[in-house]
Amino acid sequence: MLLYSPLLLLIAFRGIYATCGIDRRHVVRSFNPRRNASSETTPLQVGNGNFAFGVDVTGLQTFSPFATMSTWGWHNFSLPTTNGQTSVDDFTGLDWWTHGRLVNYNQPNPAESEISNWLIQNPQRVNLATIGFSFGDDDMTEEKLEDKSQTLDLWTGQISSAFAYNGAPVKVETWADSSSDTIGIAIKSELLSADSLGIFFDFPLPTRNKFDAPFVGVFNATDQHITSLEAGENSATIRHDIDATSYYVTVAWDANAEISGPFDGTHRYMLKPLQGVKKIKLSVTFSPAPSTDAPSFAEISTASTSWWESFWRSGAFIDLTGANSPNATELQRRTILSQYLTAVNSASSYPPQESGLVNNGWYGKFHLEMILWHLLHFARWNQFALLRRSVPNMYGTYLESSIERANLQGYDGARWGKMTDPTGRSAPGEINSLLIWQQPHPFYFAEIEYRSFPNESTLKSWDEILTATADFMVSYAFFNQSTKHYDLGSPMYPASENTNPNSTINPAFELAYWRFGLDVAIKWKERQKLPAPKKWTEVRDNLAPLPIVEDAFAVYEGIPNMWENTTVQDHPAISAVFGLLPPPYSGPPLNMTVARNTADKIRDVWDLKDCWGWDFPMLAMNSLRLGDIDQAVAYLLHPLFEFDDAGYPVGGSRVPTPYFPGSSSFLLAMAMMAGGWDGEPGLHFPQDWDVQVKGFVPGL
Repeated sequence: MLLYSPLLLLIAFRGIYATCGIDRRHVVRSFNPRRNASSETTPLQVGNGNFAFGVDVTGLQTFSPFATMSTWGWHNFSLPTTNGQTSVDDFTGLDWWTHGRLVNYNQPNPAESEISNWLIQNPQRVNLATIGFSFGDDDMTEEKLEDKSQTLDLWTGQISSAFAYNGAPVKVETWADSSSDTIGIAIKSELLSADSLGIFFDFPLPTRNKFDAPFVGVFNATDQHITSLEAGENSATIRHDIDATSYYVTVAWDANAEISGPFDGTHRYMLKPLQGVKKIKLSVTFSPAPSTDAPSFAEISTASTSWWESFWRSGAFIDLTGANSPNATELQRRTILSQYLTAVNSASSYPPQESGLVNNGWYGKFHLEMILWHLLHFARWNQFALLRRSVPNMYGTYLESSIERANLQGYDGARWGKMTDPTGRSAPGEINSLLIWQQPHPFYFAEIEYRSFPNESTLKSWDEILTATADFMVSYAFFNQSTKHYDLGSPMYPASENTNPNSTINPAFELAYWRFGLDVAIKWKERQKLPAPKKWTEVRDNLAPLPIVEDAFAVYEGIPNMWENTTVQDHPAISAVFGLLPPPYSGPPLNMTVARNTADKIRDVWDLKDCWGWDFPMLAMNSLRLGDIDQAVAYLLHPLFEFDDAGYPVGGSRVPTPYFPGSSSFLLAMAMMAGGWDGEPGLHFPQDWDVQVKGFVPGL
């Protein structure tokens, strides 16, 4: 295994590995999204990672009530009051036999259905408000607008919208502040002066829906929440109360206008410019407490322009515009738009939810097994400032609850949850409690960070997290007296989540990932000149071998009818054994014949119609390591791996659009093509493509 110093990591051995001469602004702006009508599923967005505002073709949320969402905006419905279940402490879960002992798992208990359901559904994210135009026409529709056009300038984060109503043009600018939950809106139109155009603010109620898409919340349950208005001179604050949740919307404007409301039977407020007003600029700040220092429109637009230009000029970059290939053009489009959208939706102080800040999936909660696919690309694209908003801080925040989870089940160390909210609590569920592939993720994050920052600070920032994680991993592994190996499971679910948990033992990907994690854990101690616990080495060196059927990796040991249509479905995680993961650092070398056979069988036999999201980039990374660049490109452009006109990854039949692990994993695969990996650094694009890249270092 070849290792590289930071200096040598910049050297390329294949193709033209350019480090200068890219006109980033030209490349980025070449892919500015443009629309002439509202999308039925996705908005254009402005935002900053912790806050986002999605708009329809008017530049606001006039006809399509897309969401205004934040990191802090969560709500709990009232706890159940029947069957004696009035506290989260009333939830007890279920016991499963696990290697001869009863282990309690965080699963819905039929005897506790109300509190179980409450814990699954709460908290949920809140759509903070909807802001749109009022035309004074009760039958107003988007079709009545003329000359509609809209552009998102990716370089500055500005959405420019234009349309005409009754022959009068309207121009709108929409911005988001880079460091607060504030939007800036500039409107120019004769309709303002003619009392024919106002701006409304409306407040929905959260729902108990598992998926709220494309819109979040309902506007017809007005008796279940409260809003109130406090108006001042050229400013107003609207307070929204939902059960025990309260937050504030502060609006400031620069022209003569009056705000009023709410109107009968609604939570809608209206800002109406007065006679003579033809231009108006607003700043709208969302906050959990009253805001006293909201930025002005000018400050918002200046901050957005500066932040986005800095984002695009820093970090790594890929320029495929010199390649005379429609495939290269589409990869470039997806790359640029995915960078923008993940910065808006995934660069959060908490792990992102799978639909980002566009809508609500899984009640708006986040999945810890998915954070690698959500966030690792920030490191590979040298955007560590965005990664560090949540990692490793998130692991530190959830460490105590994860140690408690492991301890209650009789294990050492920290067992990370799955479907999680800001409290660190994992929502009850059979899959939620039996999934394990989120466990080694901290080792991958840490090792990638150490590659770019090989210093004591990096080692110390991760050491407690990695130690607790490794302690659980070796405690979880069960010594099989018959085989003299350490087994993983049962009960457990592999990454595909589609097997019988009581029959699932020694899944190939999880075994390989367990070894990888323990390798890094031991290496981490060695770098600090500290002894690694002997148990870590014992378990690592005696893990069960990767299961093989028909000379290819199997999903798990003893799986019946592997490579038949009934089993080759869902996530083909066995491809990640040599794709996401490098060859093992210890133990027997990877059997490359088996690795190639596995890739061939997946390509020829796997039910790709049942694959989605991160599956295709995962398969592409496997193809790259095996030297099949054309197959990697084919997976990244697979017809089932769709991105819409604004770059949103299409969810398909399994999950709503957008499904952001598709964006992030795509960027992870592109980083692999641009920077290579240990032993194969440099470019891995088709030979006839003229490619320039900057800022990448080889991956693991």
